[in-house]
Amino acid sequence: MDYKKIAMEKHSEWKGKIEIKLRCPLETKDDLSIAYTPGVAEPCLAIKNAPSLSYELTRRHNTVAVITDGTAVLGLGNIGPEAGMPVMEGKCVLFKEFGDVDAIPLCVDSLSPDEVVKAISMFSKSFGGINLEDIGAPRCFEIEEKLKKVTDIPIFHDDQHGTAVVVLAGIKNALKITDKKPEECRVAMSGAGAAGTAIAKLLLKAGFKDITLCDINGIVNKENNYADPYLQALAEVTNPRGVKGGLRDSIKGADIFIGVSAPGVLTEEMIKTMNTDPIIFAMANPVPEIMPDAAMAAGAKIVATGRSDYPNQINNVLAFPGIFRGTLDVRARDINEEMKLAAAGAIADLVSADDLEKGIIIPSPFNKSIAADIAKAVADAAIKTGVAKI
Repeated sequence: MDYKKIAMEKHSEWKGKIEIKLRCPLETKDDLSIAYTPGVAEPCLAIKNAPSLSYELTRRHNTVAVITDGTAVLGLGNIGPEAGMPVMEGKCVLFKEFGDVDAIPLCVDSLSPDEVVKAISMFSKSFGGINLEDIGAPRCFEIEEKLKKVTDIPIFHDDQHGTAVVVLAGIKNALKITDKKPEECRVAMSGAGAAGTAIAKLLLKAGFKDITLCDINGIVNKENNYADPYLQALAEVTNPRGVKGGLRDSIKGADIFIGVSAPGVLTEEMIKTMNTDPIIFAMANPVPEIMPDAAMAAGAKIVATGRSDYPNQINNVLAFPGIFRGTLDVRARDINEEMKLAAAGAIADLVSADDLEKGIIIPSPFNKSIAADIAKAVADAAIKTGVAKI
C-alpha cells in the first residue's frame, strides 16, 4: 500500500482523528440545569473546598495531555507545533484504543524550555497526567525534570521512557533465549539522545553493569568534559572499562547492540566481533542501523527493529497506554523507575514459551491483554513504592 498517499487522503477525509462526545444527557431543561447552571455550582464549590474532588467530579481522573513543541517529530526534525499535531492526534487515538485513556493534543509554540514548563504547569490542574512527545534533546530532559518539580501529576516523556520500557522487555526475553544474565552482559549502544539516555538508565536499574554508549563524536567517556550536563551525568555511570574510540571499538566482545541512531552504522563485520549469540536491536527508523537479514547472516541470534514489516518491532504503543492506565487507576503522583521496570516485566511475560522458541521476543500490540496486564503491574508498583494516592 502507498501509505503516504492514503494517509493524506484519509486525513483530509477525517479532518481530525479524535472528537469530544458527551457523557451526560442533554435533552431537557432539567438536563441542562444539572449539567450546567445552576446545578453545576455545587461540584464547583465542592472542588473549591477539596481540590482532590476534581478527580471524582470531572473527567480529569482519566484525561492526559499529549504535548509537543514540534522540535523532534518522528524522523522529520524541527517542523514546528502545527506540523506536529497529526502525530499528537495519532497518539491520542492509541491512548484511547489501547488503554481507554482520554487524551488531548496540545502543541506549544515556544523553543524556550522555561516557557514550555510554565505553560504546562499553568494548565496541569486540568489533567491527570502529562505525556511529553517529540521534544528534542537535551531540552526534553530539562522540561521533564522541571515539570516534575512544579506539578503534582505524573510527567512522562514517551520517546525516552516508553522506548526504554519496551527495549528492556525485549532484552529480558532475548536473554532467556541466549541463557545470559544482565550482570554478565556487555551492552554497546549507538545513540545518546533522548531514547538512548533513558534506555541506558533503565538497563542500569535492571542490573546491567557494563554499558558503553557512542554518540556522533565517539564513545562517551567520563574522562571527557561535556557541555551537555545530561551527557556528562551519563558518562559518569557508563563505560566502566574506559573504552575509547568509536562503535567498532565498543562492540568488540559485546553481547547486546542497541541502536537509536542512524541507518547503516552497524556492519556485518562488527557483529562478527561480538560475543556468542549476539542480540541486535537496530531501531533507527525507517532504515535501521543494519537490516535484519544482514544481521542474521552475520551471526545474530536475535534481531529487533523499529519497523512493523519485520518481527520483534520495538513499538511504544506496547507500553504507554498500559503505563498511564495503571498510573491513573491509583492516581499516582509520579511514574518512577520501579513502575517502568514492572511495565517491562509485564510486557516480557506476555511472550509465550512457544514464541520464544521461534525467536519472538516482543508481543503483538494488538494483544488486548497487554494494557490491562501492564496497568496492574504498574499500579501495584506505585502502591508498593508509595506514590499512589488511592
